[in-house]
Amino acid sequence: MSGLTIAVVGAGIGGLTAALILARKGHSVTLIERRTGFSEVGAGLQLSPNASRILMKLGLGPALRRVSTVPDRVVVRRIASGKRIGEFAQGAAMQRYGAPYWVIHRADLQTILLDAVRSEPTIRIVMGRRVDQVRDGPDHVELSWTSSSGARESMTADLVIGADGVWSKVRQVLGDTSPPAFHGYVAWRATFDRKAAPSGLGGNETGLWLGPTGHVVHYPIFSGHLINVVAIERTKEPVEGWAAPGRAEDLLAIYRHAAPPLVELLRKPGEWLRWSLFRHPIKRLSQGRIALLGDAAHPVLPFLAQGAAMAIEDAATLGALVGPESATVAQALKDYEAHRIERVGRVQSESRRNGRIYHSGSLIAFARDKVMKFTDPESLSKRYEWIYGYRTPE
Repeated sequence: MSGLTIAVVGAGIGGLTAALILARKGHSVTLIERRTGFSEVGAGLQLSPNASRILMKLGLGPALRRVSTVPDRVVVRRIASGKRIGEFAQGAAMQRYGAPYWVIHRADLQTILLDAVRSEPTIRIVMGRRVDQVRDGPDHVELSWTSSSGARESMTADLVIGADGVWSKVRQVLGDTSPPAFHGYVAWRATFDRKAAPSGLGGNETGLWLGPTGHVVHYPIFSGHLINVVAIERTKEPVEGWAAPGRAEDLLAIYRHAAPPLVELLRKPGEWLRWSLFRHPIKRLSQGRIALLGDAAHPVLPFLAQGAAMAIEDAATLGALVGPESATVAQALKDYEAHRIERVGRVQSESRRNGRIYHSGSLIAFARDKVMKFTDPESLSKRYEWIYGYRTPE
């Protein structure tokens, strides 16, 4: 039996993963990307076992191991005092889930996925195309887009997957036209040479610093040669885009009352980029022959480090449920929504809750710190067993 003709709108982590999985299931995939080239500057991400397991099944494990790092633990400290609150076990503790907990530069993951996608003869990548219209029908979906040169193009497909991010054009076709809401935080990101790390902060671990107005996360990436830093700022106004430049002196002013080792760490990067955190509660994942995945359907705040993982899970679930016959597409997408909506909704909710815990005021922070102090690292990690141990349908 011949496979389907599938259009994937958006070539981020979720779109690339979906294209690769679906092509290997025998489908013909057109991957449509608005950007004219691929670039990810200064960004790291975390791939917990629920996501790394999927990538390993795609045969990407050896390539990912060469460029990723496996932190031994997450060490939690208070921003103001530098006092160590507790730690979460990672590294060997993740073996119970049958897959590693990797931290990686986003550009490295994107390159590995892109190389795999380009090796598939049934995947066509079209760059510099802005999708203008998606029309669902009983037998197929019609898409039209405008190229970077202004030319109009179109195609028909058995299935369209919207992987086009938090400002998704495809999501609007499903009737969800409400814009994402700014969450009141801007994230600053940067990388620097691990050799320059302050004493005690350059080990093979993730550092998590908590305070009432923001928090900082840092971990080694790029095979351990760089440290990725993300600093969260509470603010009333969002910034434009995903890579707005930020002035180091402004960030240092925000964290001027932080413990000296953290201030020293924040002085190390030569360049900072910023993006705003948005929330958009999951409402639906499919309609007819159209499906959504990743941020297009359910942007996840970064307080559980599950944004990329949820997109990868979505892609794997679609790959498992979409069969070779066009007549079964609508039902497959209903099944996809049924599999994903409760889980992703819970991850969104827990991410928001984690943010409140991270940024707690004095009384709640005191209770939080006591719980962490008197709970062993293995038990703290097992709190997230429902995330890390999850397996998509096969």
